[in-house]
Amino acid sequence: MKLDTKCVQAGYRPKNGEPRTLPIAQSTTFLYETAEEMGDLFDLKKEGFFYTRLANPTLDALEKKVAALDGGVGAMACASGMAATTLAVLNVCNAGDNILSMSTIYGGTYNLFNVTLPRLGIDCRFFHGDETDAELEAMIDDHTRIIFLETVANPAITVADFDRIAAIAAKFGILVMVDNTLATPVICRPLEHGANIVIYSSTKYLDGHAVALGGIIVDGGNFRFEGNPRYPAFNTPDASYHGLVFAKDCGKSAFIVRARVVGMRDIGAQMAPMNAFLTNLGIETLHLRMVRHSANALAVAKLLRDHPAVEWVKYAGLDTDPNYPRAVRYFKDAMAGGMISFGIKGGRAAASKFQKALRLLAIVTHVADSRSCVLHPASTTHRQLSDSDLIAAGISDNLIRLSIGIEDAEDIADDIRNALEESQK
Repeated sequence: MKLDTKCVQAGYRPKNGEPRTLPIAQSTTFLYETAEEMGDLFDLKKEGFFYTRLANPTLDALEKKVAALDGGVGAMACASGMAATTLAVLNVCNAGDNILSMSTIYGGTYNLFNVTLPRLGIDCRFFHGDETDAELEAMIDDHTRIIFLETVANPAITVADFDRIAAIAAKFGILVMVDNTLATPVICRPLEHGANIVIYSSTKYLDGHAVALGGIIVDGGNFRFEGNPRYPAFNTPDASYHGLVFAKDCGKSAFIVRARVVGMRDIGAQMAPMNAFLTNLGIETLHLRMVRHSANALAVAKLLRDHPAVEWVKYAGLDTDPNYPRAVRYFKDAMAGGMISFGIKGGRAAASKFQKALRLLAIVTHVADSRSCVLHPASTTHRQLSDSDLIAAGISDNLIRLSIGIEDAEDIADDIRNALEESQK
């Protein structure tokens, strides 16, 4: 099936007389007639469901759909995007290990890497992206486990240099982990550009309607853990799981199997079945929505580029944007999604006036759903960051983040144009 068809039909195939649409398995537990059958499930000898914290039919269908969209070997649905990121990192990192990460990542992820993980003994080394290969390689040591990227950085709107990072990671045998939330598999499939693990906040475009919190980890199955000294947990018998050696016994699915039977087993940050149902429903129109989001955002970006109240605009779909060549290289039809950042003349005061003057766009702590919205990150989502951290994350006082929805493009443009004029009074 092509991607558009996978959005609609992958993951769930009803049998004769079964529901045509994905059912909600709203049950914590599943019945078996013998202890031996359940024991085989615990030992991973058979596939099935026995407790929703580890697996559930509704979640399973969603996981299969997203894995199919990305071209992965498996996926795991989590309670939120932050839960997905945390579980993915802890799957390969222990105290004493470190990760490399772009500094322009989403504020919540930055805080996880900069504050919470160091408390657990896991260090994060941030890089800006303009370093030379030699400078990046100098940041790597024997305890580096992950290089972390965002396909489209939130809210810096920079595009990851996949080819360069993948080459460095391959040289050292390091896992490449990519947050693909703002691109989705409709626009970019990071596994085709050297990534090994893909993460989503499914709360955003995958759901698309701001109704279901969730996160998803996708395993590309393209990383060789077996024999790699950086990942001892995958190459030594796991005493908590009958001596299983994940790299040897689980093959290409080693990462996602361990994430489930160790990480999800112990931390329990599972997505709710109802949220899985709603997310699956949202994905059925993902291929349609992303085209509209991208077209509307491009029209708004052109408006902003030419408006006298705007100092600068960042949108990879603009042919004048520094990231445009990467959008052409990595993104389908150079679509760049619905996220835009721009700098308004007048700083925080003008940003406040701009937001108050909007009538269609809403001020919400959310992005990437069907409705257009706006946020001033320095005073909201990133307000916990220090001034130096804000600079490292690419966030200035005058940065305004727009999430352009699927309304009529002219209505969106009229609202923004009017608010820009009010901001300068």
